Amino acid sequence: MSISARSITKLYGTQRALSDVSFEIGAGEVVGFLGPNGAGKSTMMKILTCFLPASSGEAAVCGFDTRSHSMEVRRNVGYLPEHNPLYVDLYVREYLDFIAGVHGLRNRTAVVNSMVDRVGLGPEQNKRIGQLSKGYRQRVGLAQALIHDPQVLILDEPTSGLDPNQLVEIRALIKGLGRDKTVMLSTHIMQEVEAICDRVIIIDRGQVVADDKASALRSRQQQHEVLEVEFEGDADANELLAILGVLQAQRKGDRAWLLAHDAGIDVRAAVFQFAVDKGLKVLGMQKSERGLEEIFKELTQGGR
Repeated sequence: MSISARSITKLYGTQRALSDVSFEIGAGEVVGFLGPNGAGKSTMMKILTCFLPASSGEAAVCGFDTRSHSMEVRRNVGYLPEHNPLYVDLYVREYLDFIAGVHGLRNRTAVVNSMVDRVGLGPEQNKRIGQLSKGYRQRVGLAQALIHDPQVLILDEPTSGLDPNQLVEIRALIKGLGRDKTVMLSTHIMQEVEAICDRVIIIDRGQVVADDKASALRSRQQQHEVLEVEFEGDADANELLAILGVLQAQRKGDRAWLLAHDAGIDVRAAVFQFAVDKGLKVLGMQKSERGLEEIFKELTQGGR
């Protein structure tokens, strides 16, 4: 098992950041570690990378305990933290050469050349890090996480600040890494999770609320369906919620709504009747496929 967390609890004074968190991640898995801000994602990642000790529980990476064998854990982990710490006065190649030296690597020039090519730093490799855009700084952070060829990659918001073209390239890189490495990444971009990850772990208020493949998670949560409807005029959320079977009413744009309802109830006729009663014209109505984003909201906000 590449990553193992057993009953991890982390306290900051009286504040409980993590509460009895347990999961395992096998070799070669790409796992999305999701949760709202403040859920404990970064804290869990810092425990796994030996930056923070757990208040209780046990964590191990590649079979090495994070407390008693922290140096072995660090040798096997590549870590990109949420706030990417870089030496901004160094040139890109100079910085990567320094990191290679920290890891005691041989043939450092060849290793740096490989990293520059692998993460697409070629056009900016002769600049100081302080001159780079945020997207290229993220690439430098990925390069330093990869440079010692770790078995496990822990990436906290790895695509933050990337433009759409860079997103495609970095997502492809991360997915490719999953063929021979274990990757654990956090992100708020649900499309990214569905495109990259084999499995999803969702935490909320310091506790695991879901752990499954994204497809299985969607199937498991299908007791609700969503109808997308657009009116010509404005509608009221409370009145929409009064329609039989409608459980949630979420505005989408100026006059469009997403209406969540019980899977066993077809609410289309009732919505049409609602429009007639309110003197509204229905411009469009269709079933909306529930993606990971809707499921994430249900699990972490009670559907609000």
